[in-house]
Amino acid sequence: MLVKYRGSYEKVAMGLLSFIPDLKDLNNLTNEMTLYQKDESHVLYLWKNKDNDFSGVVGVEVADKYIVVRQISLIPSERGTGNSLEILDELHQLYPDQNMMGSFDTTKLVAKWTEHNRHLNTEV
Repeated sequence: MLVKYRGSYEKVAMGLLSFIPDLKDLNNLTNEMTLYQKDESHVLYLWKNKDNDFSGVVGVEVADKYIVVRQISLIPSERGTGNSLEILDELHQLYPDQNMMGSFDTTKLVAKWTEHNRHLNTEV
């Protein structure tokens, strides 16, 4: 389940974002958090797993006709189990009228999600 970021989640969000190599540096991480806190077009969501624990984070840039998935990060035990695709499914539910695009770092994942959904839609 995606939960929109708020200030009380700052430490959790920073911890989850720090799994991203570019955000291991505290200055980069702080700048990224500032972007999500001050720029209304950038939205950060924390993801809760089946046990209701915060286990991932996804940052998006929202525009009228599209959203850009800027980064997505999961704790190590949640990786490789389809959770990234589930997060993208939930994002699509939040933004059903916008096309989903990936950033340089997330393009392959978004393409995999798009292809996965294309197959699901043709099987129905």
